[in-house]
Amino acid sequence: QVQLVESGGGLVQAGGSLRLSCVTSGNVFSTSAMGWYRQAPGKQRELVAAITTGGVTNYADSVKGRFTISRDNAKNTVYLQMNSLKPEDTAVYYCNARIVHRLLRAPGDYWGQGTQVTVSS
Repeated sequence: QVQLVESGGGLVQAGGSLRLSCVTSGNVFSTSAMGWYRQAPGKQRELVAAITTGGVTNYADSVKGRFTISRDNAKNTVYLQMNSLKPEDTAVYYCNARIVHRLLRAPGDYWGQGTQVTVSS
């Protein structure tokens, strides 16, 4: 089994900051791309930011200049530093990773359980 566990969500005032973390564990042979998605009530899940093994990043236009994605391959962890938060950033944030399962030796997309981020005005 493969687990992705997120942490760091919470309630913050507009203009504040939060840092999300996501740790992968279990039957992980290798991990390539990792990313953060979010889903607000009544909306579709959307990509927030992604990062390759080599550190190449990609951001949604709505978060460019405010959010920073990073990863520590040795710790099997991906982070999302969120600054200058806005009420429209309120959503459940999900960690995603492209992982080759240790036993199956096949790549697949795995998801965390989600962490709530609420930004008050």
